[in-house]
Amino acid sequence: MGDIRKKFGERIKSERLNKGLSQEQLAELAEIDRTYIGGVERGERNISLVNIEKLSKALGKKLSDIFIGL
Repeated sequence: MGDIRKKFGERIKSERLNKGLSQEQLAELAEIDRTYIGGVERGERNISLVNIEKLSKALGKKLSDIFIGL
């Protein structure tokens, strides 16, 4: 089984790039520190549900869409 943090981070990065957003722009929209976004995308952070919700809203996605296929 692969590391869920890595897969989740890759999903967030992919969605961010599809929206044409920088890490800084996503961080601002989600009200999360930019360096935290980088850690999430690299799979270094064990992200909380609260921050997952913030990121999904900032990306214009439903929570369930973020997890499909992980």
